[in-house]
Amino acid sequence: MIRVAAVGDIHLGPGSAGTLRPAFDSLGDCADLLLLAGDLTRHGTREEARIVAGEVAELGVPVVAVLGNHDYQSDQEEAVAQELTAAGVHVLEGTGIALDIDGTRVGVAGTKGFCGGFAGRSGSEFGEPEMKAFIRYTRTCADGLEKALRELQEDGSDLRIALTHFSPVSDTLAGEPLEIYPFLGSYLLAEAMDGAGADLAVHGHAHAGAEHGMTAGGVRVRNVAMPVIDRAFAVYHLHGSAEKPGDGRP
Repeated sequence: MIRVAAVGDIHLGPGSAGTLRPAFDSLGDCADLLLLAGDLTRHGTREEARIVAGEVAELGVPVVAVLGNHDYQSDQEEAVAQELTAAGVHVLEGTGIALDIDGTRVGVAGTKGFCGGFAGRSGSEFGEPEMKAFIRYTRTCADGLEKALRELQEDGSDLRIALTHFSPVSDTLAGEPLEIYPFLGSYLLAEAMDGAGADLAVHGHAHAGAEHGMTAGGVRVRNVAMPVIDRAFAVYHLHGSAEKPGDGRP
């Protein structure tokens, strides 16, 4: 059994140092790895990223992250990733990482993802160049995720987790205004997960959404935005294709 701790949308900034560290220090007792599902900063600056890095450095468990839209706000996303990487965090974008956890090879594939909407209510690569570019960016993110998941399978991972910021399904958006669903995720991410296969999908972004969802192909999806899980992190137990939520309480 692998214990996966996950949280997104922690939005750390000036004055946040030390707020999550006490909870994260308990991870060694209840989890085998920590996933960060984007929007780690408020405005995506290097200074804010250093605060995040201080919260997750040397936790004693592997930390894997993707960035979110807030982490891109100041056009310093590369600097944000550099600060996290310097603290030992594996920052993914269309890439994957295989971790050996107590003899189990756990693969995590990640991308920020992007908008576009869901089956029957989605944008398409048609019309103006701006619209084509919008959807092509989403497709590029999804293609990178699928490629990373397939590479992890070929590498012999026993378990595979898809980590994104934007949602792959509408299930976990329940509670958000319907009008903004197309800006909260894309079905292309779910198609990538179903196409390559995954044991669990984790995302953030939808602060007023729901925790539990599933892709059409049966991949379990969990929205771990902090306002949704209402705690420092949630814990999910993975054993083969079976997953059940832990209480996630530090």
